[in-house]
Amino acid sequence: MSEIFDADTGDIRRRTLTNGQVLGFIAGFWMRRRGLLAAAIGLMLASVAFDLAMPWAARGLVDAVAAPRHAGGMGLVWSAWALFVAMNLGFAVCRNSSFRFWNPLAARNMEEMVNEAFARVQSFSSDWHANNFAGSTVRKVSRAMWGYDQASDAVICWIGPAILVLVGLSVSMLVRWPIVGAFSLSVVALYIGSNVALVQFYVRKANLQSIALDSRIGGALADAISANPTVKGFGAEGREQARLAAVSNAWQRAALNTWTRFLNVWALQNVLLIVLLSGLSGLLVWLWSKGEASAGDVAFAITSFLIMSGYLRTVGENVRMMQRGLDDAEDVASFMRQAPQVLDQAAANDFIPGDGEIVFDRVTFRYQGQAEALYQGFSLAIVPGERVALVGATGSGKSTFVKLIQRLYDIEAGQIRIDGQDIAQVTQGSLRRAIAVVPQDPALFHRSVAENIGYARPGATREEIVLAARRARAHDFIQRLPQGYDTLVGERGVKLSGGERQRVAIARAFLADAPILVLDEATSSLDVETEREVQTATEGLMRGRTTIVIAHRLSTIRHADRILVFQAGRVVEEGSHGELVAMGGAYARLNAVAEGTV
Repeated sequence: MSEIFDADTGDIRRRTLTNGQVLGFIAGFWMRRRGLLAAAIGLMLASVAFDLAMPWAARGLVDAVAAPRHAGGMGLVWSAWALFVAMNLGFAVCRNSSFRFWNPLAARNMEEMVNEAFARVQSFSSDWHANNFAGSTVRKVSRAMWGYDQASDAVICWIGPAILVLVGLSVSMLVRWPIVGAFSLSVVALYIGSNVALVQFYVRKANLQSIALDSRIGGALADAISANPTVKGFGAEGREQARLAAVSNAWQRAALNTWTRFLNVWALQNVLLIVLLSGLSGLLVWLWSKGEASAGDVAFAITSFLIMSGYLRTVGENVRMMQRGLDDAEDVASFMRQAPQVLDQAAANDFIPGDGEIVFDRVTFRYQGQAEALYQGFSLAIVPGERVALVGATGSGKSTFVKLIQRLYDIEAGQIRIDGQDIAQVTQGSLRRAIAVVPQDPALFHRSVAENIGYARPGATREEIVLAARRARAHDFIQRLPQGYDTLVGERGVKLSGGERQRVAIARAFLADAPILVLDEATSSLDVETEREVQTATEGLMRGRTTIVIAHRLSTIRHADRILVFQAGRVVEEGSHGELVAMGGAYARLNAVAEGTV
């Protein structure tokens, strides 16, 4: 395994897959359409047969023309000419026809590869996405599709037929003129062997580094462009330009090194082609001078060289193209071998929404790479319709609680039950559709306002979307937008203010109508007047639902049925606001700080 530059971490890492494994991954797509594959390969093999016959047809034509006119008459000459033309025509027809089967196979496989790669990336955990640049991942998925195209074309359409023709012509010469055939086979073997060895051991490491840096360019661009308001806010355009310039300069140096190595390999290939030309023609002229070869035999040698040189160049170019394609497809091939961190069980049923009861039963959980478990034998019950607020310092376990009920992570021990159903035994999608989350900083799609609200319930009517917006106190500002509900909100909702994005997220939660609601300081981005309106709307949203509020401002949770004070993965205090203040413990101290009495 070679070492390559990792675009996401900036480190050197070991490659995970061999060329054979990546090629096996690609071949799996070929076998999905065996009929198209068989037709394409069959026609390519027929074109190879015509190509192998061409030098012999040329030899027959030259011998017929060189023979005395009385030997066979013009009929023999025209017959030889017709055969020569037929071989060329047969080659062209078969070759062209083969691509009429190959192209639809390739297009459908490329479509499936990008769709399946996207689905696999979607299935990876929140941690995986947090540790990988979104821009780099996008670049890897889209590049793999074209890597498939390059590698597949190289192997099936070019290298395979080329080797058959090269070996076939060399063997036919070996049978007729052993010394010529042996020379041809030696040069062909040296040419192909040196190409494969040089590309694998001389070019590949440089190529992998330039590919990784290409992914890093995508990551750097996405990172800076998606955070453009922050860049502008600090007047940091120059810094970001310099940062990207450093990455692109590293790519430029790596790419130039790769291209130079490819040129060096190409130079060696040209030397070997000249050796083949001079050797084949020289040997046949030498045999002709001894009376052991005819003028047609010399024409055979020259025609064979012209065909072989074309195929040898094809082999040289396509060995490089195949390697590029395999390298481009490697990341996605690796993704497809990597199991999602949280998997639905084979016999998992859909979650059946109920009244919203939540039970943590002796749950043990630790984040990957942490020595100590955050939750150790943690138990807690939330009754249907209860409004529970979670407070505590950063890292105390509040957000983890919400992530675990959504099953964004699997637990080590114990059980989490919602409405009596073990969430590990139900499908993740059906579970999460029963939990509406309004985050502190909602991310919207670069789609219309209506599409963003309607995302909560596919198939929702415009009337239902507008009703949800009215309940979230969002309808008035939406009506003032240039195209109203059809206004595009920009990437991550950048065209809207923080408060407007928050109200769209609340409208989405209204439309979801889920039995469990999670509010992560959902009014923190709103001005005082709008906050008051949205809190009224939120009261309506919470009615009849089990509600979990992650609280950063204690003023928003005074009316919670129960407040849980988290500390290092444990609930150290619980009760109503008044009860906890009266206890004079951790919550009372937090409340005193919030009210400015200490």
